[in-house]
Amino acid sequence: MIPDAQRHDRRARRLLFFYPSEWRSRYGEEFHELLIAEMEERPHSVRRMLDVVRSGLLARLATTGLIGLPVDPAALPRRALRTLGVASCAFFIIALAVWAQLTIGWQWSQPATSATVWAMVVMSVSVVAFGLACLAVALPVLWTTCRDLLRPGRKRLVGPSALVAGSLGALVVGSRHFANGWPGTGGHPWAHQGLIPGGVAAFVWALTLFVTSYWLHPGALEHFPAAEVAWMVVSPIALVALVAGARRLVQRLEPPPRVAAYHRRLAAVVAGSMALFVLGASLWVVDGGPGPRNLFHTGAIDALELGALALMAGVAIRASSRAPAAPRLPAPR
Repeated sequence: MIPDAQRHDRRARRLLFFYPSEWRSRYGEEFHELLIAEMEERPHSVRRMLDVVRSGLLARLATTGLIGLPVDPAALPRRALRTLGVASCAFFIIALAVWAQLTIGWQWSQPATSATVWAMVVMSVSVVAFGLACLAVALPVLWTTCRDLLRPGRKRLVGPSALVAGSLGALVVGSRHFANGWPGTGGHPWAHQGLIPGGVAAFVWALTLFVTSYWLHPGALEHFPAAEVAWMVVSPIALVALVAGARRLVQRLEPPPRVAAYHRRLAAVVAGSMALFVLGASLWVVDGGPGPRNLFHTGAIDALELGALALMAGVAIRASSRAPAAPRLPAPR
């Protein structure tokens, strides 16, 4: 039979894992002793367990920069920017998938409602703004990476740089190849069709081909060409590798302070473009209508995608508002 002291120790250590590693490194041992002392006094307490779980999850949220302060308050801007970057990547993929879906109908026929027309205009403007903002963010990182790679003793940047270059190359080559099967090819010309360049729309469609409800219908998916299904599996893996490589690269870089300040200023632009896209997508989902030949039909997956986009835009706006500077702490007395 396990002694009470050993049982309390195991339970306390399990509860500690609800807290992030950096919190455990600084406060873990002290909190562990406190939990054991409480368990000796009250061996079973649901309220204590729930309180520890709640506090641990809040501490984990604090490490994202969205609420409270991390263990190191000076790291708040960096954490908020990192969270903004992750939310932006996920947002960008889903947003491009929604936009690419509408561009197919746009190539074939004029929308039946003004809401869909305005939705396409607003979303197209926000996609361009988001892309330019991402490019503006990436250029200083690219410059710093190239500069540091030329310096001796910078081998730690080689792995992440190779991962970013390889995954990006695979995405570009694969998307260009499968863009030849774009369903928008052969659409009938109409007045404002040229708003969306066909080549760009085809590339984006191929890049986001894996964002589809066909995964829930294996019978229908079996009729897809094998190479296309393989690309639908490979492309998200390449995207994850690209994001992981970029994240690791940014963590290992030592950008000048002016670059960090420049990125913090761009955070508001990125978050604003995300909010603009959500506005355009809402116009289509709420009041767009199916349009000619059901080309602009909205389904359950579109409502789910809109909800996900709104959530990520909210996270990005919150992160951008907390990224400008580290909090000022009171001077020690």
